[in-house]
Amino acid sequence: MENTMRRLLTVVVVALLSVTGMTAPVLARPAGGDIRARVAAVPGLRLLAERPGAPGQTVLDLAFRQPADHHRPGRGSFEQRLTLVHKSFDRPMVLYSGGYDLGSSPQRPAEPSVLLDSNQITTEQRFFGTSRPATPDWSTLTIWQAASDHHRLITALKTLYRGPWISTGGSKGGMTAVYHRRFYPQDVVGTVAYAAPNNVDDRDDSAYDTRLEEVGTAECRAALKSAQRQALLRREAMTERYGRWAEQEKGTFRTIGSTDRAFELAVLRLPMMFWMHQSAGGCASTPAADASDDVLYAWIAGVTLLPVYTDQSLEAFTPYFHQLGTQLGYAQFSAPHLEGLLRHPGVQEVRSYVPRDIPMTFEPGAMADIDRWVRRQGSSLMFVNGENDVAVAEPFRLGAGSRGSYVFEAPQGDHHISIAGLRPADAERATAVLRGWAR
Repeated sequence: MENTMRRLLTVVVVALLSVTGMTAPVLARPAGGDIRARVAAVPGLRLLAERPGAPGQTVLDLAFRQPADHHRPGRGSFEQRLTLVHKSFDRPMVLYSGGYDLGSSPQRPAEPSVLLDSNQITTEQRFFGTSRPATPDWSTLTIWQAASDHHRLITALKTLYRGPWISTGGSKGGMTAVYHRRFYPQDVVGTVAYAAPNNVDDRDDSAYDTRLEEVGTAECRAALKSAQRQALLRREAMTERYGRWAEQEKGTFRTIGSTDRAFELAVLRLPMMFWMHQSAGGCASTPAADASDDVLYAWIAGVTLLPVYTDQSLEAFTPYFHQLGTQLGYAQFSAPHLEGLLRHPGVQEVRSYVPRDIPMTFEPGAMADIDRWVRRQGSSLMFVNGENDVAVAEPFRLGAGSRGSYVFEAPQGDHHISIAGLRPADAERATAVLRGWAR
């Protein structure tokens, strides 16, 4: 009788999901007490390897079979990579996304995992790393498709982990967590989004320009502008060094167009990159106008991460720039102090980063929809931002319909912030909220 009821339940669940265009793994009865055996019992989930873990942990690299297109689940699939840090089936589960590939240390605990002493799943996003179909259809790289990946994974693993689920991520990973909640608000009981931008209107980037004129001290802002001007006044010396480095590393610039275009783009992005990743004390290292070419170039290369503009680096991030150019939006910066020194109009367009054979059409309503949901219906959301982080010049804001949600700001914080870096009272409050969600 029990087996008959289980088969009937499976048929009903699959039928209901098919009405919405979704499919899910058949409900599985976990086999045995060993985590490896129980994972193997989840349809679509495959054990790839086991990593060394801390005492009391089992760390498994896994792959989960996903439809290439959740609207048309019968048209191909791919395996989404993930890493599971298992402590106990009785502990909460934190779903962490960096927003890109798995990275080199996917077993590293996110801050909510530490505060909750929880299990953790780190996911690789569709189209990043190896988590992509053999023949990718770029039209399926959308926030809804990625959210549906997470929904399907959570649905499968809740057969094992029945306790509270929390989602989290930083920067693009924080955005990813919020987008997932918009489409599947009941999958988790709470979300912590760190340093998550919210570019609602891609036509208006004035908030970023305003933030750049307010952050830090007037002296530091002036020093950064002077360094930008010196970089372009000495363009030939700078690009000669950049080109020589690229040649040594076998780097090319076919996508962006040339060494000169890549360098100009990097210079335009320099203030944002500085405030995202440098502490306020980093102003002291800004080269003076009379600094040598070598000193100036080395500083610019470090702050703007010049290697990322080569084809070889951009290839891994093409899905990210595609998302910026189709749904997420991308900030461009005005630079009146560089008038007469710029050679490449339009170089800040996101198309500069994406090969021309990959189509992109921008969907202007995508981020506006997310923003409305957060303000009108979002619940159990926590946004943690840094005061000096230009990337969140357009942050997520709460509204009259937001329920049980919070925004915290770390004083002098950059893009790498944490609950621990908040003011003591805010850190205590945020920690209490998080633990309350997980009860």
